[in-house]
Amino acid sequence: MQKRKLGKSDLEVSTIGLGCMGMSHGYGPASDKKDMISLIHEAVDRGVTFFDTAEVYGPYVNEELVGEALAPFKGRVNIATKFGIQMVNGKQVLDSKPERFRKSIEGSLKRLKVDTIDLYYQHRVDPSVPIEEVAGVMQDLIKEGKIKHWGLSEAGVETIRRAHSIYPLTAIQSEYSMMWRSPEDELLPTLEELGIGFVPFSPLGKGFLTGKINKDATFGSSDFRSIVPRFKPENIEANQVLVELIKKIAVGKDAAPAQIALAWVLAQKQWIVPIPGTRKLERLEENLGAADVELTHEELNDLNNALSKIEISGDRYPAEYANRVGK
Repeated sequence: MQKRKLGKSDLEVSTIGLGCMGMSHGYGPASDKKDMISLIHEAVDRGVTFFDTAEVYGPYVNEELVGEALAPFKGRVNIATKFGIQMVNGKQVLDSKPERFRKSIEGSLKRLKVDTIDLYYQHRVDPSVPIEEVAGVMQDLIKEGKIKHWGLSEAGVETIRRAHSIYPLTAIQSEYSMMWRSPEDELLPTLEELGIGFVPFSPLGKGFLTGKINKDATFGSSDFRSIVPRFKPENIEANQVLVELIKKIAVGKDAAPAQIALAWVLAQKQWIVPIPGTRKLERLEENLGAADVELTHEELNDLNNALSKIEISGDRYPAEYANRVGK
């Protein structure tokens, strides 16, 4: 597995990371813990060194899973986690107040079984806490040796600039894929200017770009996609045009559709590290194989021209979640 550096930092990770959220949160009932520990070990064996989790996934159980799975590999892997979303009466509540912040980092260190967290994100910008205050606490945590690097998730460019001016950011995490290209407008140019790495989540469009979801698909109540407008049957049907384009290219490259979708993300910038998630070994191997799929400059231009003519149907978040991004 090749490696990439996140921006101008010294944080070097595998070209493709592993998003661990879906193992225990967001995509239906949690999978068997032993099976997921085994899968994480398989990822390490295949060269993955970058693993993503968060305090709220579960909550807590995903960090516990990742901590237990990666305990034998200390010093060989990098773990990213997040704070700033609390579950209160079954609802997600933003809370980045310094006292909550301090409790969160201590809890994450304990669950992840580490003395230092490699990359610590604010999960969503909390409008009630100035980003300069968050950056100041992050700076203190770095000085204390509790974290090595910090980042923001789904933040707007002005917030990123303000945060970066207090203490340099290593990475920004946001959704990015062939079906969600908004980061190209302002975010990617800003990150390039500032020397900040980019970690796209849902680079496979929450599974849609694998080509395995059609209008007859159903999602259980514990699957986040059940409330996402993009996954309403009429929008799934309308967006098949994108899947057909990817499948056509995949045939020509002797690759899987998922590999084309990931190769496209990787080809955008050398400081981009996607973190597709999976619970299955065959999907893990398929995703990691994308690092070996090379799209030529001409192929990328043709693909981008085709993508520009496709209008994606359905929002990526329901309104209550959409209101928390880009702040």
